[in-house]
Amino acid sequence: MFDLIIRNANLPDGRTGVDIAVEGTKIAAVEPQIGALARTEIDATGRLVTPPFVDPHFHMDATLSLGLPRMNVSGTLLEGISLWGELRPLLTKEALVERALRYCDLAVSQGLLFIRSHVDTSDPRLVTVEAMIEVREKVKPYIDLQLVAFPQDGYYRSENGVASLNRALDMGIDIVGGIPHFERTMDDGRASVEALCRIAADRGLPVDMHCDETDDPMSRHIEVLAAQTVRFGLQGRVAGSHLTSMHSMDNYYVSKLIPLMAEAKINVIPNPLINIMLQGRHDSYPKRRGLTRVRELMDAGLNVSFGHDCVMDPWYSMGSGDMLEVGHMAIHVAQMAGLEDKKKIFDAITVNSAKTMGLEGYGLEKGCNADFVILQAADPLEALRLKPTRLGVIRRGKVIARSMPRIAELSLDGRPELIDSGRDYVPLG
Repeated sequence: MFDLIIRNANLPDGRTGVDIAVEGTKIAAVEPQIGALARTEIDATGRLVTPPFVDPHFHMDATLSLGLPRMNVSGTLLEGISLWGELRPLLTKEALVERALRYCDLAVSQGLLFIRSHVDTSDPRLVTVEAMIEVREKVKPYIDLQLVAFPQDGYYRSENGVASLNRALDMGIDIVGGIPHFERTMDDGRASVEALCRIAADRGLPVDMHCDETDDPMSRHIEVLAAQTVRFGLQGRVAGSHLTSMHSMDNYYVSKLIPLMAEAKINVIPNPLINIMLQGRHDSYPKRRGLTRVRELMDAGLNVSFGHDCVMDPWYSMGSGDMLEVGHMAIHVAQMAGLEDKKKIFDAITVNSAKTMGLEGYGLEKGCNADFVILQAADPLEALRLKPTRLGVIRRGKVIARSMPRIAELSLDGRPELIDSGRDYVPLG
């Protein structure tokens, strides 16, 4: 007898009518019509069952701080940075922990069980680091939280940038971060990339840098990051986040840049919601879209995953912790509306992001961790269209969140009484 069986599930790879059996914390079988019984059985009724959503780029130390100490009136990146600088001296460990835990509650309800968060190390008090390490331990039973040492004000530009980042790593932060385009000069930016990659190589840590989050086509730190990745033997362990300057670069230069990134096996993390909101602010018309070259990077074989980045903080007043909302925006901004395109977009918020984070045991195959989400949708395309209700969220074989289906009641002569949005769509092939 199994501990749990999910019956009649549709899987992201197109398989339908599949049962998923769980023993303890692991998937024991994935096949049609498993004959055995289980202590708990859930009928997915032909709904999509997917591995949990993964967010490889977030700022949990800032989340839910919208309006503190005031609102971002212009809605720009620079005012958001200025606002965070005003809030930083007022931060307390208790408030940081409380807001982060509230966000993690929201994340679980959305089936988001893996998050990589950048943690500001520019304040020498490192209260953000202390708070996020505490949060990481508190949520460990239900969320895998990776932490990046992020010198928000610049590794060299900030007076305490170098020392504070090293202290944060000594305290137990998982990943080396950076923000080379925010240094005072391009030369300082290049130097910071080299120094930070050297630290990662010496400590045996991954790298995840905010890189070229600007409309300036001459901001080319991703080139340096790729070169230093190869130099220090960090291939596959390095992520370049944002990379928005690539949407302003000329095609000839990009034709040389992308192969260099592929050689370095750079993980690419665009953030569609925040990128479309903050970039192109100096343009009138024509106006740039604000997202890196997603299709070209995918076509070149790079691992592209999407981040949520922000939820209700000085930079972004919106957000819901829903990675399907991120994917939905990516379809529009990247103009990836084809059937195969949408499947790639779904991968970018699940399996690709899991690869970026180096997750072990992720997936829906025998031997994988029993982590999955039941959606009120039939397939990934419908999930991206509807951003549907998470009917059930399972972590290591235990149901940790559930929601009632979203059903509308109609009072219309000659029409159906009930409308289930997840039954309104016929999959196309």
